Amino acid sequence: MGSTFGHCFRIHTYGESHGGGVGVVIDGCPARIPLEVTDIQRELDRRRPGQSSIVTPRQEADRCEILSGVFEGLTLGSPISLLVRNEDARPSSYEEMRDKYRPSHADYTYDAKYGIRAWHGGGRASARETIGRVAASAVAERVLSSLLQPAPQVVAWVASIRHLEASVDPVMVTREAVEGNIVRTGDPAMVQPMIDLIQSTRSEGDSVGGVVECVIRGCPPGLGEPVFDKLEAELAKAMLSLPATKGFEIGSGFAGTRLTGLEHNDAFYMEGDRVRTRTNRSGGIQGGISNGEDIVFRVAFKPTATVMREQATVSRDLEDTTLTGRGRHDACVLPRAVPMVEAMAPLVLCDHLLRQRAQNGIGSLPVTGRES
Repeated sequence: MGSTFGHCFRIHTYGESHGGGVGVVIDGCPARIPLEVTDIQRELDRRRPGQSSIVTPRQEADRCEILSGVFEGLTLGSPISLLVRNEDARPSSYEEMRDKYRPSHADYTYDAKYGIRAWHGGGRASARETIGRVAASAVAERVLSSLLQPAPQVVAWVASIRHLEASVDPVMVTREAVEGNIVRTGDPAMVQPMIDLIQSTRSEGDSVGGVVECVIRGCPPGLGEPVFDKLEAELAKAMLSLPATKGFEIGSGFAGTRLTGLEHNDAFYMEGDRVRTRTNRSGGIQGGISNGEDIVFRVAFKPTATVMREQATVSRDLEDTTLTGRGRHDACVLPRAVPMVEAMAPLVLCDHLLRQRAQNGIGSLPVTGRES
């Protein structure tokens, strides 16, 4: 089912939204990387449901269990299996969805492909599947911090919700500023308007979407591959594999098409012994390979598909009917999407760092504190 991601650092997520649990198996993690369950739990707590008044009220502790691959606080080099058990599943809330397809959801397409689906909670199409990604990313971050000094920093924030747009400087924004509000935007002036919009939309039984922006600071030049495995292509695949995503752009993105070549080019200059660019319209990647500047990209998320209003649909018997959404859902996925976006970026970076080590050796990367 396309549940595997990565080449050298390879993850395989498993589990359904209302099954016994969800998790991930990580293969290719180097041995002797310091890892404690608290490293993973900290990130899972950021994406769990029920954490504020503007997200789904489903109550899950999302407690992580390490089943294999770690001994006395160090990775063994063998597969790491992580499990989070489901505790607050309510499959009865989805009884009507057994025979009716939710508009713009994966119900019909899963049936069309497999002839069977886990209709309670959306199964693998649920955002609950991302628990495995977030858990694996916590491991990837430990690998990055062990092999690169200083380690790359990843910060994402809500850039817009429907028509409300935040003003955030990717160079200066901090994780602490983003985590300081329940919307997870880096613009204090937009916090209350965004909360009000989400709450008013929820009260109307509707949903809204928006954009998450992300910056990767401190990525060394040289990561990525030419042609098919370009770093931006890998990031795009990673982000567009997240539930509810509908668009990806990096650097100047679509706006760059309105510039000329002279206006768009990032001029090089020397800063000590480091090659720099005076502008960053490339978004930190050129020719599919990182150039050492900040990697800046944006991910578009559609309005949540399940809404609490009656909509026209069809049944599994291929008859026209109507359906009213039930269950516990986010009226806006953006606040909980921030840690999901932040999770996918280290998975890509870690995989490409290990690929670089395998092909060229870590010494080819111009970073300090590197392994020989």
